[in-house]
Order: sequence, then structure tokens, then C-alpha cells
Amino acid sequence: MSPGYVVRLITVLSISKSMDIREYLFDILLTVVMIVSTLVLINRFWQDLTIAIAAGLMMLSLGGLFLSLQVKMRHLERSIVIRERILRNNLEDVSSRMAEKYDMAITHLDELVGEYSKRMYR
Repeated sequence: MSPGYVVRLITVLSISKSMDIREYLFDILLTVVMIVSTLVLINRFWQDLTIAIAAGLMMLSLGGLFLSLQVKMRHLERSIVIRERILRNNLEDVSSRMAEKYDMAITHLDELVGEYSKRMYR
């Protein structure tokens, strides 16, 4: 994961107008716990700061990946809801137009039947 990607992810998370921080608070907390526990675990077992920092960065990128996936899933969910609403509106519009055409056709047929009936009774 490149540094530009992490900055872009943080920018997307901070700029996103539809994002409510309370929705992601639990994920952020779990990411922090994951990083701290990884640092403590690695630092405790091997006493090597380089490995501990590398493992912490790895867990940070994994947590960022999870957050990024959640943001994308919510965006996809909202997109699906919007498309469903558009389709429903279009179907209602088509249904009303078909009902109007049906009524016009029935009216026209009634007029034709009435006209032919008048001709036959003359």
C-alpha cells in the first residue's frame, strides 16, 4: 500500500459528506486495538523495534483496507437504493402511460362501436 493511497483514503474519509463518523467509530477503534496489540505482541516476543513497526504498519494498512471496503460497500448500497428508486419511478410512469393509452383505446373502440351501431340501425 503506497503512502499516496493512505493519504487518499484519509482524505476520502474526512471529506466524505455522507459519512457519519459514528458509523465507523467501532471499525476505527478495532483498527487501533489491532495495531496496539500487534506492536505489544511483536515488541514483547522479539524486542526488535523494526519488526514491531513493520507489523504495526501492516496492521494499519489492513485496518485501512477494511475501512475502505466498508466505505465502498456503503456507497454501493446507497447507489443501489437510488437506482431502485429511479426504476420504481420509471415503472410507475410507464404504468400510468399504459393505463392512459388503454383508456384512450377503449374510448376509441366505444366510439367506433357506437358509430357502427348507429349505422346499422338506420
